[in-house]
Amino acid sequence: TASSRAVRVALEGELRTIDIGRVTLGDATRYFANVASAGMSGSVAHRANSMSKALGGRATFFYALTREFLAWKNTEVTVRLDSGDERRGAMHDVIVANGRTHGGGMKLAPDASQDDGLFDVVCIGDVNKLDFITTAPKLYSGKYLAHPKVDHIRSATVEIDAAEPLPVEVDGEPIGTTPARFEVVPASLRVRVPSK
Repeated sequence: TASSRAVRVALEGELRTIDIGRVTLGDATRYFANVASAGMSGSVAHRANSMSKALGGRATFFYALTREFLAWKNTEVTVRLDSGDERRGAMHDVIVANGRTHGGGMKLAPDASQDDGLFDVVCIGDVNKLDFITTAPKLYSGKYLAHPKVDHIRSATVEIDAAEPLPVEVDGEPIGTTPARFEVVPASLRVRVPSK
């Protein structure tokens, strides 16, 4: 079972030191180990957390994703990176990933590394319903990154602001709204992972 595998990893797994993320919204600061985002994902997290998980995490998150997408309106967003570069325009979501998977197994950042001192930042642009229908299944393989309206970059800091406040979530928990600043805190957490 999953719980017995988790106990085995906790007792016998290999020790590893990973980065964590820190996000600041106004005077509030939160930390995350895996994935944070600003945009529709915050609304998806809120809906998924309020639903029964009887069908499993993957089905619950995909249902919440579909429901939120149908009502979502893309917003003008500005994303500032540590290089000084900016991404500006109508966006659906901005993903700030330390880890690779999120929300029931979606591979939002399939090449992310939790110990490289950088976030994988994914800006999902002005996607429409046709984009969603053709691309949503690719979230589980990570192949959605090839879509022309998706921009993937790496940065140790990310600042996100928007024309209208966007919901922000960290590791699946809604925490507030933009503007938000994300920073990598290198080599901050020791965890046990399955032995190779």
